[in-house]
Amino acid sequence: MLRPLVISLALTISAFAIDDYKLGADSQPRDSVPHGVVTQMPAFESSTVFPGTKRDWWLYVPAQYDKSKPANVMVFCDGGGFVSKEGQFRVPVVFDNLIAANEMPVTIGIFINPGTIAAAQPGQKERSNRSFEYDSLGDAYARFLLDEIIPKVRETYALTEDPKGWAICGNSSGGICAFTAAWERPDKFGKVISHIGSFTNIRGGYVYPAQIRQTKGKAKPLRLFLQDGSNDLDNLFGNWPLSNQEMAAALKFAGYDYKFEFGDGGHSGKHGGAMFPDTLRWLWRTEDKAAQ
Repeated sequence: MLRPLVISLALTISAFAIDDYKLGADSQPRDSVPHGVVTQMPAFESSTVFPGTKRDWWLYVPAQYDKSKPANVMVFCDGGGFVSKEGQFRVPVVFDNLIAANEMPVTIGIFINPGTIAAAQPGQKERSNRSFEYDSLGDAYARFLLDEIIPKVRETYALTEDPKGWAICGNSSGGICAFTAAWERPDKFGKVISHIGSFTNIRGGYVYPAQIRQTKGKAKPLRLFLQDGSNDLDNLFGNWPLSNQEMAAALKFAGYDYKFEFGDGGHSGKHGGAMFPDTLRWLWRTEDKAAQ
């Protein structure tokens, strides 16, 4: 007679557990700190790396930016979600608070949406190019950033040349995209944040743990933060929790400067967003390596 009650209670606890991540004080706007400026840039539709695409993108420039001192830079895949001041990450708010507290360097944020392709026929919807751009292996997305987006930013703002001052962040397919860009171009992108990263067989990303292991003794100069949860996806493309655990194990084996946060969340930004201020503190810390 008690079994239905036990099952119901277990389901209730599980549902609570995967939703038990709340934004902290560093994710709340403060009148007492200088506020950076977010600008929506003109839609970008002249890509040669991804021809025929159009995308929205935004820039965040902190109030402390000084053109005589090149700023660090951080790129966000699926930028529209990250740049919102009322979303799960609220990057401009967190940047404002941490930069004012000297807990991260002066950093310009570049927020880029995946491209869309115009409909082939009138009345049809435009087609998303997200999976092709984000889940594909190789250097295409890194070239898109370095050859097409970053030069436009440099037209107005001074950016550091030090790859330790360049970071890239994404969720899900954006997470593997962030890793791929840095993996292909560690001479440019020295830091990576991947939330609920899709290191599965959508477009071959399951190969990364084996590739990472092969760099033991010759690790690439990267600092990497990974986050996932035990209730993340399990489907025909793979198992996200297992894939991220395998990535973390490979990074540990090969001697990388990495951190892996594994919670009980699902395929959402709630856990990553709740810990985002601490993630940035870890990412931008000055020491070379920290205990895992």
